[in-house]
Amino acid sequence: MGEPLIVLDKVSRVYTSGESTVVALDRIDIRIDAGEMVAIVGASGSGKSTLMNILGCLDRSTSGHYRIAGRDVASLDGDELAALRREHFGFIFQRYHLLGELTAIGNVEMPAVYAGLSSADRHDRAAGLLHRLGMDKRQAHTPGQLSGGQQQRVSIARALINGADVILADEPTGALDSRSGEEVLRILDEIHAEGRTVIIVTHDMAVARRARRIIELRDGAVVSDRPNADDDAAVAKMRAAGVQGAGIGVPRAPRWRAGLSRFWEALRMALSSMNAHRLRALLTMLGIIIGVASVVCVVALGSGSQERVLANINSLGTNTLEIFPGKDFGDTRSAKIKTLVVADARALAQQPYVAAVAPTVSTSSTLRFGAIEASAQISGVGEQYFQVKGTQLAEGGFLDADSVRSYAQDAVIDDNARKALFPDGTTSPVGQVILVGRVPCRVVGVTRQQQSGFGSSANPTVYLPYTTVQARFLGDRSLRSVSVRVNDTTSTDAAEQAVTRLLTERHNAKDFFILNTDDIRRTIQSTTQILTLLVAAIAVISLIVGGIGVMNIMLVSVSERISEIGVRMAVGARQTDILQQFLIEAVLVCLIGGTLGIGLAVGFGAVFNVFDVGFRLIYSTTSVVVAIVSSTIIGVAFGYMPARNASKLDPVVALSRE
Repeated sequence: MGEPLIVLDKVSRVYTSGESTVVALDRIDIRIDAGEMVAIVGASGSGKSTLMNILGCLDRSTSGHYRIAGRDVASLDGDELAALRREHFGFIFQRYHLLGELTAIGNVEMPAVYAGLSSADRHDRAAGLLHRLGMDKRQAHTPGQLSGGQQQRVSIARALINGADVILADEPTGALDSRSGEEVLRILDEIHAEGRTVIIVTHDMAVARRARRIIELRDGAVVSDRPNADDDAAVAKMRAAGVQGAGIGVPRAPRWRAGLSRFWEALRMALSSMNAHRLRALLTMLGIIIGVASVVCVVALGSGSQERVLANINSLGTNTLEIFPGKDFGDTRSAKIKTLVVADARALAQQPYVAAVAPTVSTSSTLRFGAIEASAQISGVGEQYFQVKGTQLAEGGFLDADSVRSYAQDAVIDDNARKALFPDGTTSPVGQVILVGRVPCRVVGVTRQQQSGFGSSANPTVYLPYTTVQARFLGDRSLRSVSVRVNDTTSTDAAEQAVTRLLTERHNAKDFFILNTDDIRRTIQSTTQILTLLVAAIAVISLIVGGIGVMNIMLVSVSERISEIGVRMAVGARQTDILQQFLIEAVLVCLIGGTLGIGLAVGFGAVFNVFDVGFRLIYSTTSVVVAIVSSTIIGVAFGYMPARNASKLDPVVALSRE
């Protein structure tokens, strides 16, 4: 005769409570053969429920050895114990332990999900079992819509779905009326008749007498282990009446499909939980929504303001070099250096990297038009000056090469000079003659107002040909500066080096300095980027706060759903399955919150751009992607600890919580 299916050898279970200990089981020795129907009876506190938990691998013994089919349970880890519960045991609980979010067929299918059955197979098997148990018309009902007897039948179908060879029934009729209880016992008789091992834990001797063997416990010890005296012919009759082979040869899906099936189950349960607690989920998301919206809006604000600043700089001329005499701004000797001349500007104009050159001189004088006087800056410029500076016309035209060659007394005034000399705003300055000092000049054009930038001021400015200013105002052929616009194919740094070499050779000394406006552009760009990152970093703090909120709510969720976790572990869920379910829920909360945050940011941008504030919000794909990735990382990072806590729960402790 082979080894019994179940062997308990000197098994004890001791609980510690403070400084005292409670002996629930005291050196139990039991042998149960495959196919037996055994009743374990005893008064409350006798240790029968503890024994059932150890038999079903929900709990571990303190000492002794428990072997199932020759395997010593003490040597198995958590997932191996889960495999035993999944493949060998089926549990029928007194309090049913059905999940309220699932329908009857969903509850029955749950163990098959963790066992790796394909979706079609587990649905067909669950439907078949419910039909056999008279529940085919109640498949779509939730536990709250079923009577106690109907819920127990669902529990029985769940125990059978994976083809378990050992059925553990804990007080299967304890919560039922006599008629429903008799129906459940009849079903257990049929299950035993199919060849399965059935172990019933009960305090009712009338129920125990349905078994072929009765084990009685008292104070954690076996006081009686005797066969039942019922007629063996009844057993033969039940075997003949039973549905043979039910639950045998359960098909398994490929490993990858089984893993995918468990993932979808975890996703479905996460969505179900979030739907059941919508307000809590929304409040949990709130921190993530605000954090993501803040980050995206801050980056968009930074990009928009940076674009505006650079546009203002570009309005002064892009890729420009300003060449001045002396060592640097503030050099007291610069006024005495007369080596920067028009010939230098002409030499620069011949270089391949130069797009335009404008020699400039300056002075100050008084403007007069009629009885109106105004102090102004007089800028003598070449015909390409306005191209170099990117200046735009409001009306009229610019100076041309003929004006420069002929020492023409043509003037272009800026918006400040127009307002000073023509305050009524109705008289067009173009064609009018104004006095610049004592020199009459005809206005040929008016420039647009410069919004911002280096070199602009509130002082009126008049542009005359530099030849005119040199001859009629200064009496000096030297230049104040030369403005060079570099072509688009050459970097300003390379052009600056080339200009330095050329002028040094021409002057036999480096008696000039160069202001590279692209340096200013890069400095401002760098500064705005740093400021954007700084504010974005502050916004990220709200994301972290949101993540902490997710962790707190997930910890609450775990504590509220301990019973559910226990049920899932009892039917064979691995620790990784529990971890995955709660982790998916945390990630979903953060992802949905992140998506809503992006939507909020885009909505804010749409409203912001309606108002004319001088710049617009510019959203970047990178910031959106980073926000989504950040949400996912936060979900994983802050959801991991609650999910891990859930996966580490002791099944028997979890099941005891309601």
